[in-house]
Amino acid sequence: MSGKIESKVKKNKTTKAWITEHVNDAYVQRARAEGWRSRAAFKLKEIDDKDKLLKPGMTVVDLGSAPGSWSQVAARRVTPGGRLIALDLLPMDPVHGVEFIQGDFHDDAVLQTLVDALDGRQVDLVLSDMAPNMSGIGMVDQARVMVLAELTLEFCALHLKAGGDLLVKVFQGDGFMELRRALQQQFQTLQMRKPAASRNRSAEIYLLARGKRA
Repeated sequence: MSGKIESKVKKNKTTKAWITEHVNDAYVQRARAEGWRSRAAFKLKEIDDKDKLLKPGMTVVDLGSAPGSWSQVAARRVTPGGRLIALDLLPMDPVHGVEFIQGDFHDDAVLQTLVDALDGRQVDLVLSDMAPNMSGIGMVDQARVMVLAELTLEFCALHLKAGGDLLVKVFQGDGFMELRRALQQQFQTLQMRKPAASRNRSAEIYLLARGKRA
């Protein structure tokens, strides 16, 4: 069997295994039954139930929002009086109470559109479930994840209010400890969260930084 054919067979087997696992996943089934757009809704719900991040009247930015499950959760929990602005490179079907911006967070023009939407208002909470398109090359993917986390931290430095909070997804690997130190410098407390809805084999972890320093 040639290398290309063998690689294709392995890829097909992996894809079929993922589809089977996904269809049978209890969180996927619950999401469909309860009207959430993805199983990721349960990650934010669990963290918020524990840490009480979302409150009525808050201004929240949801980065990496598509397909919209975190926006669904957050929009309900900042009502009444709250405001939620979501951003993603991919399109996202409308979510009631959510202002959506489609574009690349790396793009200065897109970032300016987000800043303009805030209209001078400081943000109470930044949520980031962003992840890059994975290449399958560990070092490359980890570097891309860290770049997104660093851009999120830069956004917080400028637009998150003093005392505000950040919840950001990262993957443990190169740059992780450096990011932790940067967050500890900018925020009063830092904790790690691994919600039950996050698959055990996934290296993803959520860093919860609370109380942005003035």
